[in-house]
Amino acid sequence: MAAVVLDWYPAAARDLPWRRAGTTPWGVLVSEFMLQQTPVARVEPIWTEWMARWPTPSAMAAAPRAEVLRAWGKLGYPRRALRLHETAGAIASEHGDVVPSDVEALEALPGIGSYTARAVAAFGYGRRCPVVDTNVRRVVARAVHGRGDAGPARTAADLADVDALLPPDDRSAAVVSAGLMELGAVVCTARAPRCGICPVRDVCAWRAAGRPEYTGPRRPVQGFAGTDRQVRGRLLDVLRGADGPVERAALDAAWDDAAQRDRCLDSLLVDGLAEQHDDGRFALPA
Repeated sequence: MAAVVLDWYPAAARDLPWRRAGTTPWGVLVSEFMLQQTPVARVEPIWTEWMARWPTPSAMAAAPRAEVLRAWGKLGYPRRALRLHETAGAIASEHGDVVPSDVEALEALPGIGSYTARAVAAFGYGRRCPVVDTNVRRVVARAVHGRGDAGPARTAADLADVDALLPPDDRSAAVVSAGLMELGAVVCTARAPRCGICPVRDVCAWRAAGRPEYTGPRRPVQGFAGTDRQVRGRLLDVLRGADGPVERAALDAAWDDAAQRDRCLDSLLVDGLAEQHDDGRFALPA
């Protein structure tokens, strides 16, 4: 299976800017922060702007948090922007402005978990390192185990499954890691797998078993309209669009439900995404 993916990926991969020659490990790290729960199409233009503005960790670390939050725009989950800003500062001060290549050193940075650390090691440095996301888990569940979907995450087992598929050398393993992810994203999709064009269809255990339906537990799909996420986004839009601190009335106009609005504003203050000045006005953090 790995040999097939290794041959397929270079010709089939989407032309994404963070995959192009010359992209630094810092560029890969920024892309991984942005791609968390966010579609590629929304990330591409923002990533390109960020890399032009902040081509190194120290460049971003020197920027005010308010500038970083404004640049984050509509990517959602804006705490990621503050974590990335904090991570940039740690890389600049503790690692000589060079993103670490070691998984353990990456995991020690603020805001970086196991997946992001492994992705940077594999895609930023070409290391042999299993990288497991939802797409990869689905490909392995189907092609290797013959199941319709992967079900709940099993971290150690999932990593072992992918590790067993990787070639022994770093370069090939990194390509296969990227290829498995791409395969799950564009071919072996959750709802409409394109088995007819799948490069591993001849060795796929799920296809051989007649594509049985997945019957295990599924994660509920969370809506967006009316949620605290939407309200927080509306409040941040007001702060991002202002030239300076705003009166409470400007925030009150962003959402009708006073109780929900107050709860969300309090959460923005707690998360460090907003601050209240001594005169009672609100602004993005300095």
